[in-house]
Order: sequence, then structure tokens, then C-alpha cells
Amino acid sequence: MSSALSASDPHLLPYCYCVEAHAEPSVMARVLEQFVKRGLMPLRCMAALEGPKREALVIDIQVVGLEAEVAEHIARSLGQLAYVERVLFSRAHRAA
Repeated sequence: MSSALSASDPHLLPYCYCVEAHAEPSVMARVLEQFVKRGLMPLRCMAALEGPKREALVIDIQVVGLEAEVAEHIARSLGQLAYVERVLFSRAHRAA
């Protein structure tokens, strides 16, 4: 895919989610479920345990093809999940 194409189609600019949660086994599945139930496949998904006792789970997800209202709804839904402490949400910008 050329950069000219990705810069011309706003649906190809990813929405980025960073979910910070208490490290519990069910958190990863619950976070990914928010995308799966909408038929979405993340462009990128990375997770890491952090903190001195690895007590925090940080999940970074990028998704393309969303309408703004759906992307915002997903961010709100993620914030309501058990053990989730914070959700950071943004949209990638076009390269100049």
C-alpha cells in the first residue's frame, strides 16, 4: 500500500488505544473482545507487564476502518471494563 493512498483515505489512519489495567488473566480477552464483536481485526496489538512486581498490564492497539463515533464508543467501553484503570485514545495523523 502506497503512502499516497494511506494519506488520501482517512479510514486508513489508525485509531490508537492504550489500555492500562491491573494484571489479571481475563483483561486481555475482554479488551480484544471489544474489537472482535464488531468484526474488527487490530492492525497492531502489543501487551506488556510493567511495574516492579509486574502488577500492571499495558495493551497498545491500533485499528483502521472505524467511524469516529464507533472509535470513541470503543474507548468508553474499554474504560468500563473490570480492572481497567485508564484508557488513552488518539488518532494517527497524516505525515506531512
